[in-house]
Amino acid sequence: MKQSLQLRLGQQLTMTPQLQQAIRLLQLSSLDLQTEIRETLEANPLLEADDSVETSELEHPPVTASDGAAATGEAPVQATAPETEAEDFSSAWTLSGHGVADDGSEDRDPYAARSDGEDSLQDRLLEQLHLSALSERDRVIGTALIEAVRDDGYLADDLEEMRAGLLHNGIEADSDEIEAVLHLVQSFEPTGVAARDPRECMQLQLAQTPPGTPGLEAARRIIDRHIDLLAAHDYRTLKRKLRLDDNALATAIELIQSLDPHPGSQWANTTAQYVIPDVFVYKERGVWRVHLNPEIAPRLRINPSYSGLVRRGDHSPGNTFIRDHLQEARWFIKSVQSRNETLLRVATAIVENQRPFLEHGEEAMKPMVLRDIAEQLDMHESTISRVTMEKYMHTPRGILEFKYFFSSHVGTVTGGECSATAIRAMLKKLIADEDGSRPLSDQRIAQLLVDQGINVARRTVAKYRESMAIPPSHERKRLR
Repeated sequence: MKQSLQLRLGQQLTMTPQLQQAIRLLQLSSLDLQTEIRETLEANPLLEADDSVETSELEHPPVTASDGAAATGEAPVQATAPETEAEDFSSAWTLSGHGVADDGSEDRDPYAARSDGEDSLQDRLLEQLHLSALSERDRVIGTALIEAVRDDGYLADDLEEMRAGLLHNGIEADSDEIEAVLHLVQSFEPTGVAARDPRECMQLQLAQTPPGTPGLEAARRIIDRHIDLLAAHDYRTLKRKLRLDDNALATAIELIQSLDPHPGSQWANTTAQYVIPDVFVYKERGVWRVHLNPEIAPRLRINPSYSGLVRRGDHSPGNTFIRDHLQEARWFIKSVQSRNETLLRVATAIVENQRPFLEHGEEAMKPMVLRDIAEQLDMHESTISRVTMEKYMHTPRGILEFKYFFSSHVGTVTGGECSATAIRAMLKKLIADEDGSRPLSDQRIAQLLVDQGINVARRTVAKYRESMAIPPSHERKRLR
């Protein structure tokens, strides 16, 4: 084969390490960013946190919405760096958690969840078992039963499996003996624990309901014999079989609905999930302000003592080490600054577009997609996607994820558009105001929305209703 030289002209995108780092920091959540900053501070001696200033490393002049918004009488939007005199917001907001025992320590995090294994449901049941007057044999059987209780409070194994397990450990016990100890465990707190199914769980709770409670006898009969009719909302058949009127049946059903279907959930060993808002949005003197959370944007600086040791032209290992880490520290600070600047710009654009939602609620949410913000800020759509990933905004209407403000649209009669979020809010309001004895069907809801000028099909209503975990009309039927 003959060898030859060829010249070709082409373009190739090469991502530098600095660009890769900036993109990676951009898509990190606030908690992941704090972890990344902490690890970088530990690994790079030339990088340090500047605790002398409480504001963010990013200093911005106010960014105000266009003059057109002000001309229409709408409140303008300003984006500013965090200020020490701003409103006092908590840096962490819990989504779910459980009560925390007070150990008297001043340094204890009041929002910290119980550690795994501390005061669990099994611990509580074992404590009550040890306080019971039982033989050693029954105590071993009771311990085995408690160990088989799931976190939701139900018994995980049937009695035959329990008997086989005890026999494997050298204890021969018949089903009646295990059943007797099970009844004792079922009398422990919380009420309804160690039940084998929801019916037995409700029976245990009704058994400990004070006599004379309105609807108690009817509730017991429903659970014992007609729970399938209750699940199907067949109230007409229930009234006929129990010979009850509407008021008596409604009282019994209200009592059943007050029972706890998961008695062990309050003692489950779950770790609280925390959300740290990336930005704060609040209205001040008629102006909507977007404010970076200083807790997620600590001020970073180069250590002057180490940076002063760099000597030009010196290629010794020590000088090379300092010079390389100095460059990495500068890149990291610049990447964090770029991330915060982009985050603030995107948040400000979202607030500008969704001002009606902040003013009036979900029904005023405007349809918006990532492309809209990308075109407004002259950015790529993928950049907007990274910025909105796992980022949260603290607003007067709650802590909301950035992606919450983006939704598809449905056409209106006048040729306009309505966001899916607004339609869900309207649907929820229609169902909340419906007559419980004659709940609205999906077709009827679709017709009501069309009457309001929104073109929506029945299947779309069903999809939105299911996404909000709202049952169909026949399951929403109430006696009163």
